[in-house]
Amino acid sequence: MNSPEDILLGSSRKSDFGGEIVTLTLNRPAAMNSFSRELIARLGDEIRSLIGQKGVRFLILTGNGRAFSTGADLKERAGMSPEEVRHFLESTGKIFRELEETPFPTLAAINGYALGGGLELALCCDFRIAADDAQLGLTETSLGIIPGAGGTQRLTRLIGIPSAKEMVLTARRITSEKAKSIGLLHSVAAAASLLSEANALADEICRNAPIALAQAKKAIDMGYDCSISDGLNVEREAYKITIPTQDRLEALKAFQEKRRPVFIGE
Repeated sequence: MNSPEDILLGSSRKSDFGGEIVTLTLNRPAAMNSFSRELIARLGDEIRSLIGQKGVRFLILTGNGRAFSTGADLKERAGMSPEEVRHFLESTGKIFRELEETPFPTLAAINGYALGGGLELALCCDFRIAADDAQLGLTETSLGIIPGAGGTQRLTRLIGIPSAKEMVLTARRITSEKAKSIGLLHSVAAAASLLSEANALADEICRNAPIALAQAKKAIDMGYDCSISDGLNVEREAYKITIPTQDRLEALKAFQEKRRPVFIGE
């Protein structure tokens, strides 16, 4: 069970189509859910634990209070040596990569501020939905540094070089609507219905076969930076993994019987 003092809250519910939809909530509201060393370590532990659980079908990340996350805890950072800063950055980047490579789909439900490392965390998710009053930005250059947990790379791949340079070099905060217009967000929701919309998308995705979802995600991610020829090979190898599965046979049987398939992830 979570206690009110937990810096990372976890909850889950059964999808109507089988498996668990897990929600992790960053819970340092007084510090705008900024990344302390303890919070990042806990987040990494939770992600690795979820990857090892077969029944997990979807992960939602969100924040408690007025922010998704404002990135690094600057009070803690001020007391770190340069070597400690480098180590923290490397461990954060590793954990973000683990999140990006989860076999199940992930979604950032962005409430309030997603700044610096907070936005970098959201960029590691497959989907991003923000509240209509949220503000997003990679603001590191205003602090004498640059985005160092993948922001310069993931943002550029997502929205293109001109828009990424504008966001990073101005350190500008942008609205949800602006973020959606440049392709940074998938949708914008009223703050009160943010988690409802996130869960609705999770349910829509969870009706599909878990192994197929994992392989489709892998094919898209691995094939993106390849030549079309190499990308097609990536896709073909991912497809082969789905052929011997029980879920594929169940889908064929369900089609013949004119019913919805029941997928078990095998």
